Amino acid sequence: MTPPQLVVHRDKELMAQAAAARLITKIVDAQASRGHASVVLTGGRNGNGLLAALAAAPARDAVDWSRLDLWWGDERFLPEGDPERNVTQAREALLDAVPLDPARVHAMPASDGPYGDDADTAAAAYAAELAEAAEPEDHGPVPAFDVLMLGVGPDTHVASLFPELPAVRETERTVVGVHGAPKPPPVRISLTLPAIRAAREVWLLAAGEDKAEAAAIALSGAGEIQAPAAGAYGRGRTLWLLDAAAASRLPRALYPPASA
Repeated sequence: MTPPQLVVHRDKELMAQAAAARLITKIVDAQASRGHASVVLTGGRNGNGLLAALAAAPARDAVDWSRLDLWWGDERFLPEGDPERNVTQAREALLDAVPLDPARVHAMPASDGPYGDDADTAAAAYAAELAEAAEPEDHGPVPAFDVLMLGVGPDTHVASLFPELPAVRETERTVVGVHGAPKPPPVRISLTLPAIRAAREVWLLAAGEDKAEAAAIALSGAGEIQAPAAGAYGRGRTLWLLDAAAASRLPRALYPPASA
């Protein structure tokens, strides 16, 4: 595991714009080298802020949207089209505005889908979809995503991996049903840490004073069971993208000498 890199921006708007520009570059480079790219999206205000910034970016047309696979790190197990679902919010922020191939948009199952209200079976189905998409060179049961993005919660949760709950302890399965989540809704579907760590790059997004303590804990050597964000890292690179408020409690030794 390589040490995480930190980039601190002046405010959340600049962070979203810079992250969107960075993501465009990564997608374009991956498509140039391999013909396609894969990205794992995150919900929440920072994930949706990034997607909105990407939608507004003039450079978005550099991406060949038809050759981009989109996955999700987690999902609220609610009916299709529910405004609280991450995929619903992502469609409003960006996806409906770009020419994606519908077959490459891999939304997690809804609670009124083919698996009914069985979140565990729905999670297993998503794991099977990931396994089918994995190529031999990925060396595992999920694709080696080019970029996997995660929002960091005030309690240090990432995806729907909450401190101390069973999902964050999972070492074998790539996708699990989450029951009893401490924030509503209580039932969710989430990638696990083994799936997250298959990504080439993991980007953790944190903006706002309410994320400052979580960022400080996760970056100061906490264990992943108590601080799931501490266990989220990529094969090649782990990038923390923060605004000044979220970085305000970081130990000075961790604070990057140059910020954007």
